[in-house]
Amino acid sequence: MNKIQGPLITKDSLCADLRALGVEEGMTLLVHSSYKSLGGFVAGGPVAVILALEEALGETGTLVVPTHSGDLSDPSGWQNPPVPEAWWETIREQMPAYDPDLTPLWYMGVIPELFRKQGGTIRSAHPNVSFAARGAKAREITGGHGLEYGLGETSPLARIYEAEGWVLLLGVGHGNNTSIHLAEYRADYPGKKETVQKAPMMVDGQKKWVAYREVEIDAEDFDRIGADFERDTGLVRRGNLAGAACLLMPQKPLVDYAVDWMTRNRK
Repeated sequence: MNKIQGPLITKDSLCADLRALGVEEGMTLLVHSSYKSLGGFVAGGPVAVILALEEALGETGTLVVPTHSGDLSDPSGWQNPPVPEAWWETIREQMPAYDPDLTPLWYMGVIPELFRKQGGTIRSAHPNVSFAARGAKAREITGGHGLEYGLGETSPLARIYEAEGWVLLLGVGHGNNTSIHLAEYRADYPGKKETVQKAPMMVDGQKKWVAYREVEIDAEDFDRIGADFERDTGLVRRGNLAGAACLLMPQKPLVDYAVDWMTRNRK
């Protein structure tokens, strides 16, 4: 018989950890998470984590998570894994269109997958890089998410920037910090490229593959950017949520710093 491994983790203990880290009522908080990193036994599982986050933010706060569905894309560009070219047309014909209420997440983790299904949660309209939000500014954060340049100026990332929101990396590192992509759209650096992507969407009641322009993004240097931001500004708060190492930081200074960093260092 397998024994349950401790310690016991509860919604209340998680909420206390969040407050000790610096999460406050009224914050707009974008969370990137790894549920497994918590360790121990969580009473209520990932639902308890969501409820703890919402309790810590209070009625005036807003919880935001990435709900990306990168697999809802043209099969000709798939790499992990690639599929035979003979399948491409069938996949294009049969793949359902993006539906914010139905389309599942792709490698985003159990916490955002459950959160998007919670009553009152609003998911943005982008077929590949949507975000879901619940709370006081949920409509403001998710509304108007444009198709082109999906992590740029019409994205929830830009709305979080304007709201002077915060980022919580829960059991993950700077390399997972999606907000740094907003800096990629804003920065001017050598080799910056645009691409054309496609996704199935409902247009006038019919499914169509819609093409749209994107910046070619690259997170390879995000760990360096995050580490330099932490060292140079002192704005990153470190702590633990149960057994998960966490980083809490204001998003606006991070994005501004990353724009300058990319301009100076990307070659």
